[in-house]
Amino acid sequence: MLTPVILSGGVGSRLWPLSREHYPKQLLTLVDNNTLLQNTIIRLVGLNDQANPIIVCNEKHRFLVAEQLHNIEIEPANIILEPEGRNTAPAVAVAALTALAQDPKAILLVLPADHLIADTTAFCKAITTGIPLAENNYLVTFGIVPNNPETGYGYINASEYIKNTGALSVASFVEKPDLETAQRYLDSGKYYWNSGMFLFKAATYLQELEKFAPEILATCRLAIDNASKDQNFLRLHRETFKTCSSDSVDYAVMEHTDTAVVIPLSAGWNDVGAWSSLWEISERDNTGNVILGDVLTENVTNSYLRSEHRLLAAVGVKDLTVIETADAVLVAHKDKVQDVKQIVSQLKATQRSETELHRKVYRPWGYYETIDIEERFQVKRITVNPGSSLSLQMHYHRSEHWVVVRGTAKITSNDEVFVLTENQSTYIPIGTKHRLENQGRIPLEIIEVQSGSYLGEDDIIRFEDDYGRNE
Repeated sequence: MLTPVILSGGVGSRLWPLSREHYPKQLLTLVDNNTLLQNTIIRLVGLNDQANPIIVCNEKHRFLVAEQLHNIEIEPANIILEPEGRNTAPAVAVAALTALAQDPKAILLVLPADHLIADTTAFCKAITTGIPLAENNYLVTFGIVPNNPETGYGYINASEYIKNTGALSVASFVEKPDLETAQRYLDSGKYYWNSGMFLFKAATYLQELEKFAPEILATCRLAIDNASKDQNFLRLHRETFKTCSSDSVDYAVMEHTDTAVVIPLSAGWNDVGAWSSLWEISERDNTGNVILGDVLTENVTNSYLRSEHRLLAAVGVKDLTVIETADAVLVAHKDKVQDVKQIVSQLKATQRSETELHRKVYRPWGYYETIDIEERFQVKRITVNPGSSLSLQMHYHRSEHWVVVRGTAKITSNDEVFVLTENQSTYIPIGTKHRLENQGRIPLEIIEVQSGSYLGEDDIIRFEDDYGRNE
């Protein structure tokens, strides 16, 4: 049976400031009302005889992934949690081992969670074409038919067609070329963009992985053997998986195997690798602008302008990308947006939080949003979903004042348990064991004022937690 494997472990740093480590691009609604992850699964609806998908994601994203699947009524076979990203070869290995435990004949359809595909019919037809090849132990990849001399992608050099299959043998995989080389590839008609999408038997992939990268397979087996079930998640053994070599499916297997084939795919594919990609695929006005949010323009052309929180005004500019979020603004020439990752590197080097979190931070119980922060105090707006609760916890370095502005809160403060309604408040001193719960039917909203010598999120000692968290 066909088992979709959705790889959702990326960060998408080139789409900063919208994409952050704790809220990466595959979990964002960038082109329509669904996220890239949701659309990756939805476009498979036309395929017959498929199992529930396996999702491989970073453990930091587990509740967001689970919620997004729930919102489109998808029940995953497994959500496998990586304690640390180790590239695609190990991710596919743990998915293959998991799938084989349920179906010895499982065929994996491996898809990154952050791609766009306009022509779903053509995409599903290519997959259908590839299934007989996978059943005959070929390792199938999908090569995007190029329409320009792109230097940002790797290429697949194809040779002759395999009779009656719709696929070509793979001569070689090549690295990202310079412009002159890319033009030569395009002119030859023998090269395809490497999409990073694959179709093969789980058993065949593991067999080839054992042949060419046995240490990766051995480590992944051990990480699976010592994995633990955590609610609806399969948590890989942390210490074991972190020792695994970081390698891609291409480098570990596809470049070495003699059973690789490529199916040409022309389906409006885009890997959304940078803001320029979104400008290219989005609907533009008569001046060539893509405008999203509260934006005013005067004499602006060929620009991508996106406002998330406030009025964005632009005058007399062209070919710009401007992205506004609550805590950061990006301004870049449209031809230089690939270099956004250099800004992210600078932020990481100075240990700034803007690479990891937005001001609105989602949690399994709801979310909080930072309103103001100074050296010794912080103000947050906390929203708790109906029926949800924060962990029973304590802080060593801060006290908290809570004011209920909507809904009803059940409060635990050491041995005391009481209820607060709108316009009522309480004080949680440093060192107090406490919990906030919403037992009502509407979202609970409170304003929290923290004060103390240290206000970091790691100053939390958890005693009980409904979501299996200990971090």
